[in-house]
Amino acid sequence: MPRVSAVPAVAPVVPTPLVSDASEWGRVTEDGTVEVREGDAWRPVGQYPDGTHEEALAYYARKFDELAVKLGTLETRAQSGGSAASDLTKQARSLLTEVTDAAAVGDLAGLRDRLGVLIDSLAEATAQEAAAAKEALDAAIAERTTIAERAEAIAARDLTKVQWKQVTAEMTELFDAWQEHQRTGPRLPKGIAQQLWKRFREARSTVDRARRAFFSELDEVHRAARDAKSRLVERAEALAPRGVDGIPAYRGLLDEWKAAGRAGRKADDALWARFKAAGDALYAARAEQAAADEADSAPRIAAREALLEEAKAVADEPDLKRARSLLTRIQRQWDEVGRIFPRDRERALDDRMRTIEQALKTREDVDWKQNNPETKARVGDMSSQLLDAIAKLEAELAAAEASGDAKAVKEATEALAARRSWLNALRG
Repeated sequence: MPRVSAVPAVAPVVPTPLVSDASEWGRVTEDGTVEVREGDAWRPVGQYPDGTHEEALAYYARKFDELAVKLGTLETRAQSGGSAASDLTKQARSLLTEVTDAAAVGDLAGLRDRLGVLIDSLAEATAQEAAAAKEALDAAIAERTTIAERAEAIAARDLTKVQWKQVTAEMTELFDAWQEHQRTGPRLPKGIAQQLWKRFREARSTVDRARRAFFSELDEVHRAARDAKSRLVERAEALAPRGVDGIPAYRGLLDEWKAAGRAGRKADDALWARFKAAGDALYAARAEQAAADEADSAPRIAAREALLEEAKAVADEPDLKRARSLLTRIQRQWDEVGRIFPRDRERALDDRMRTIEQALKTREDVDWKQNNPETKARVGDMSSQLLDAIAKLEAELAAAEASGDAKAVKEATEALAARRSWLNALRG
């Protein structure tokens, strides 16, 4: 924060002796009155009835010396430059009042002259100090105005869409800056300070109201979600006696859980731990049942493995009827083995059997195409037609070549090549 720096040292003042010469500046009358000489006149300063004239003068001379010491101290402080000129001026004027008509014996006029010189020498430093104070004050006003404007800018945002953690941190930072400025900065004029504080306070209140409204609404949402999830936990825990049969219902509850919304991190974590534990119990029961089923399926797995080994002979049997008879028997025995757990092991075995079945079916399809009487008849008819067409085209080609008709030769050649290609494809 800007501060008013100490003023530079003023021109040194040459002091007069601090110890008063009582015999030169004072006297004691017959009735014991002590007087001090000021110019050509004598002024009474008091009485000292219980001592000698010398003791009386010495007493009032010490009073003068005390004033001189105060003046010397002010002069030293002014020369060192470590004190504010306004403070020194105020003290010097106060001391001047004290010296004037002081009850002391010494060169009081000299003290007043030295005080005048000191006050005059502090005048320029006081003016510099005042200018620095004004500059510091202007900077402080600008800085505090900036803080207020930043708070107002935050309050002007759409507070329904902000990240409240960030906004709260920003406002806290601004409030801390405001307090620090009040504590360490120059004192602002009351009217300006109140006006700026009003702006900052209103912006801060706007943000606080919006934040409270947001979290109040959020609390309602969290409360509703917490109540809904608490009921889901109770329903999930109630499924425990059903064991594996409770898993479909639990999956439905899980869908409801996902749609229930957030209940606040702490509540969500606690409720989810209970909900998950209820599901884990159901799935643990299924795992136990699966383990038991797998152990019970071991003999059936071995039986199907043996059937697969036996089914390898299907591919090696050249007689398709005998191969089909062998596979049909194996398939019947396969079904008689019964279900196998786990299901993925059963699917893997079924896939191996289907590979054997598909291979035999492919062989049967090829044989059917080759030996089907209707197919053979159709192939024979088409072959005859193609042979007739080829013979006709060969005759046309010979005629075209004999006549020298290049176009007819080309067309007959292309048509003849196509018919021969079809015949070759038909014959396989």
